[in-house]
Amino acid sequence: MEALLTGLGLSGSAGLNAYLPLLVIGICHRLELMQVREPYDTLSSTPVLIVLAVLLLLEMTADKIPGVDHANDLLNTVVRPVAGAILFTSSTSAVGGTDPTLLTVSSLLAGSLSAGAIHALKASARPAVSVTTAGFGNAFVSVIEDIIALLVSMFAILLPFVVIFFAMSVVSLTGWLVWDIRRTQRYFGRAT
Repeated sequence: MEALLTGLGLSGSAGLNAYLPLLVIGICHRLELMQVREPYDTLSSTPVLIVLAVLLLLEMTADKIPGVDHANDLLNTVVRPVAGAILFTSSTSAVGGTDPTLLTVSSLLAGSLSAGAIHALKASARPAVSVTTAGFGNAFVSVIEDIIALLVSMFAILLPFVVIFFAMSVVSLTGWLVWDIRRTQRYFGRAT
């Protein structure tokens, strides 16, 4: 159960920032805070950690520049689900007693869907932030997203049961946003 919650938390945070949870899992594996099996243990090698750190800096910079952040989100429509699949699979790779092929396929699917769903929510909300703040709110929202991605990644590894709280919060917030958008559309639809 812990491996599944860890995978869910890591892949979900990849939906906000693809490289941050990959870097976190690599560092945690190197510090022996988390065990992952081959081939995922290569995430803790020095060359991979350096590449992930550079990619993280590039993504974090691009995500804070209005206009560039939308291009970054378009590129990451592919990258984030792949990162989520890798993260979920790496966290469940040590689970025993299950058919390894079934576990791998279901982990890849669950990780890509988790990261993809969070990314879709982020990418669809960001244009509203750009329009309502004339682009000035993008950097602030991006910093908040990075902090959330870091916290969820750390909690997913150190206290996986906290991931349930984050998952329920995301579902509740999404439901509220959908309800509020529909309510606003009905209001303005009647006013015109």
